[in-house]
Amino acid sequence: MIPDPLAGTSPDLAGIDQEGPRLLVGLGNPGNEYAGTRHNVGFAALDLLAERIGVQFDVLLSGGKRLGRFALSSDGKFALLLPTTFMNLSGSAVSQALLQLEADPHSLFVLTDDFHLPLGALRIRASGSSGGHNGLRSIEDYLGTSDFPRLRIGVGDPGEDSVDFVLSTFRCSEQPVIQETLETASFAAEDWVRGTSIEDLSARFNRRSP
Repeated sequence: MIPDPLAGTSPDLAGIDQEGPRLLVGLGNPGNEYAGTRHNVGFAALDLLAERIGVQFDVLLSGGKRLGRFALSSDGKFALLLPTTFMNLSGSAVSQALLQLEADPHSLFVLTDDFHLPLGALRIRASGSSGGHNGLRSIEDYLGTSDFPRLRIGVGDPGEDSVDFVLSTFRCSEQPVIQETLETASFAAEDWVRGTSIEDLSARFNRRSP
């Protein structure tokens, strides 16, 4: 194991397969002021998954610095990470989690918002560009590759002001759609950590509308 464990407070990493567990990452911004915003749908989907399968988040630390909320499954085969570094520095938490889990980028699956997709759309890809998304760009910069799977969750058209839009909450009329979408995204993430291929996930979950 590497010399910087998860501060001695996270679940025991001993006994994990040599290839390392799969790592699910939900992107968002920390703090109550960002809860429920369009930019935080990655957080929300993984919170749903964690609650459903009964895993508890602990803290990912590096050099005494808190980088994210971290949970390891009881069988050690997969982990969940919600970076708390703010969106444009997500890569620092992701790279550190992969290092501490002794896993590589191919063991990574990222859930993120996408305002280029209609509300409720889901798009799973094995790799690709950041598409201008600061969280994905940060991960690519830290890992030196864009060759990792990602699930983009459509949050609707921002119009002329994308910054204010992604930091806004969903309207009441949008709530039924986004709640169903987040639940579906959480099941897609669970299927991936259970071993379903990206091709099969894409065929089952990719959609333009709920």
